[in-house]
Amino acid sequence: MKVTVIGTGYVGLVTGACLSEMGNHVLCLDVDQRKIDILNAGGIPIHEPGLEQMVRRNAADGRLQFTTDIAAAVHHGTLQFIGVGTPPDEDGSADLQYVLAAARSIGEHMTDYKVIVDKSTVPVGTADRVKKTVGEALARRGVKVDFAVVSNPEFLKEGAAVDDFMRPDRIVIGTDDERATHLMRAIYAPFSRNRDKLQVMDPRSAELTKYAANAMLATRISFMNELARLAERVGADIELVRRGIGSDPRIGTHFLYAGTGYGGSCFPKDVKALVRTGHEYGIDLRVLTAVEAANEIQKRVLVDKVVARFGEDLQGRTFALWGLAFKPDTDDMRDAPSRVIVHELLQRGAAIRAYDPVAMNEARRIFGDLPGLTLVNHQAEALQGADALLIATEWREFKSPDFEQIRALLKQALIFDGRNLFDPPQIRELAIEYYGIGRGETVIPAHQG
Repeated sequence: MKVTVIGTGYVGLVTGACLSEMGNHVLCLDVDQRKIDILNAGGIPIHEPGLEQMVRRNAADGRLQFTTDIAAAVHHGTLQFIGVGTPPDEDGSADLQYVLAAARSIGEHMTDYKVIVDKSTVPVGTADRVKKTVGEALARRGVKVDFAVVSNPEFLKEGAAVDDFMRPDRIVIGTDDERATHLMRAIYAPFSRNRDKLQVMDPRSAELTKYAANAMLATRISFMNELARLAERVGADIELVRRGIGSDPRIGTHFLYAGTGYGGSCFPKDVKALVRTGHEYGIDLRVLTAVEAANEIQKRVLVDKVVARFGEDLQGRTFALWGLAFKPDTDDMRDAPSRVIVHELLQRGAAIRAYDPVAMNEARRIFGDLPGLTLVNHQAEALQGADALLIATEWREFKSPDFEQIRALLKQALIFDGRNLFDPPQIRELAIEYYGIGRGETVIPAHQG
C-alpha cells in the first residue's frame, strides 16, 4: 500500500518507518529541509532505540523515502497520515496550526480519494476541523473529490516507540466511513495477526481516548508522588507501599514509581490540553488540575532536600547531576525535571556538573553557555569535587555504579536519589549518606551532620 506520512518528528518518523517495515511504500514529507537532509543521509533527527536501523534498512530497500515536495507527497498515498507537532498554546490548549496546515495542503493538491489520518495527539473535535479545512481548500479550487478523515491516535512510549508500534496492545480507529475503516484494517492487519487489536469508534471518542489514557497515567504518577511526600513525614517507605498496592490486580504495578515528577512531550502537554478542553465545555476537571499542581511541586523535591541539607545559600557548593532527559532511552528534555533542578540550584548560587548518556547535545542546545553549569562527558567526571550527587533519570548505567568511586570523587559521600534506584540500608552500610523519595528518612541539616 502507498502511504504518505506528514511530519518526520517523533510520531511521524516512527509511523513511517514501522509501516514501511511491513512492506508498504511510504513517503515521508517535512517542510524542514534540514530534517530531510539528515534522513536522506542515513541519520535520524531524534533518539529512539531501534529506529535508526529500521529507517536505514527500509530506505535502502526503497520502501521509505523522504521529501519536501508537498504535491508529490499528497499524490503518493491513498492514506495520508498527519504526524506533526501539537505544542501547547499560551492558554494550555493544543496548537493545531501545523495539523490544519497539513490538512490544507492535502486539500490543495489531492486529485483522488484520500483517507486523512490524524496520528498527532489532538483535542476532541479536531477531525471535524480537519474535514472542514480540506473541504474549504477543495471548494477554493472548484473541485469535488471524495475523502474521509480518521482519528488514529498513537500510544507510543518514548524509548520504546518502535516496539510499541510493532506490537500494539490496541489500535484505536475513529471513523464513521466504511471505506476508510476497510483501508485502516488493511494497513494494520500485519500488526494484528494473533488477535484483532482494532477498536473502531467514532472520531470524538477516539480523540478523547488518547487524552484520557495519558491523563490517567499522569494521575497515577502524581498520586504516588504525593503519597511519597506523606511517607517521609510518617516514617513509611513508599517502595514497600508501592509493592503492597501494586500486587492488587485492580491496581497493577505500572506507573506507581515515586520520583521527581513526569515530563516529556506528552503528559504535561496532554494534561493541560484536557483541562483546557474541560473549560471550553464548562467542566472543571479538578482531579487533573491537582495532578498538574502536584507534578510542579514534585519537580522541586530534590532541590528542597538539598536546601534542607545545606541551607538556602548554595554559594561555593558544587553538585553532580546524573540524568538530563525526562526518562531513559530518549534525549527528550521537554518539561524534564532536570531543567527545574538546574534552574533552582543555579539560582541559589550553586555550580552543577551534569551528565546524561544520550541527551548531551540536546542539553547544549537548551542551556547554551549557562553560567555555573558544566556539561561533562562521563558520569565519573560529574562527581569530581562535588558536594553531593543528584540523580534525576533512571538510566540503566546509573543503577549499579561504582560506589567506591563515588565516595572517592565526591567531597562527601552524599546522594540525593530522585528515582529510588538504591536500597537505603545497603547504601548506608557503605558509609554513604542517602536520601531517596519517600523512603521514610528525614534530611539532616549540615550543621547537625
